[in-house]
Amino acid sequence: MDKEQILEQLRAAKTAHIKWVQKAKLLINGIEVDKDAIPVNSTECKFGVWFYSQGQILNALSNNPMECMNSIEQLHFELHDIYMHIFNIYFSKPEGGFLSKLFGKKKQITDIEAEKAQTYFINMEDISKKLLDEINRLERRILAIPEERIKELI
Repeated sequence: MDKEQILEQLRAAKTAHIKWVQKAKLLINGIEVDKDAIPVNSTECKFGVWFYSQGQILNALSNNPMECMNSIEQLHFELHDIYMHIFNIYFSKPEGGFLSKLFGKKKQITDIEAEKAQTYFINMEDISKKLLDEINRLERRILAIPEERIKELI
């Protein structure tokens, strides 16, 4: 794997994260979203799948990416923990008949629950910005590593 491939994968993972947050925003804004479209588990979203597979290659690189990777992992966990609260507001104990339960139809929520979800989402956005800052920092570090060094390590 060369530097360009590493950067391409990192950027694709970053884009996947942004889309994940946008889907949560759609949910908060009342748009019907399939509950499986926004994975609750941090290892099941596209970013998490990358992070715990190809992303681990970055730990071998110099320029201190391990510090960045630890920070990224922690922020990613925090995001999913917060999203779990939102998920529970919208998808726990579905109301309605058998079909709505079977297909995970979003339940009707109260104004208080909607306000709570909005507060959680604001917190999620703040953490997402920190995560994106860390990903950008990691990208800059990768750009600073000479291609030859990457080929030696990977």
